[in-house]
Amino acid sequence: MATKWKEFRKTLNLTPEEEDIINLEKSLINAVVEAREKSGLTQKQLSELCGVKQPVIARLEKAVHSPQINSMIRILQPLGYTLSVVKKEPVEALEEAELFEK
Repeated sequence: MATKWKEFRKTLNLTPEEEDIINLEKSLINAVVEAREKSGLTQKQLSELCGVKQPVIARLEKAVHSPQINSMIRILQPLGYTLSVVKKEPVEALEEAELFEK
């Protein structure tokens, strides 16, 4: 039995597309947490500003389930953020850029 997340994740046999979705969700969640913390707000304070119950924000931040777009928008709005759709770079371009950073 796998005892660590990385070991367990390997047993899931995720496709590259599924990995991309997981990584996108992680990025979105991390961005929300970072925006809230930069604003100096607690989950409770943010909940009062956006009209989303605090437990919903907590579940979002813990990645209990995939975030709903309408909840994301309502949470981000009082923080001064929005969602946008951008074309992602091909994997090859990302790998090449990483080589130059080293």
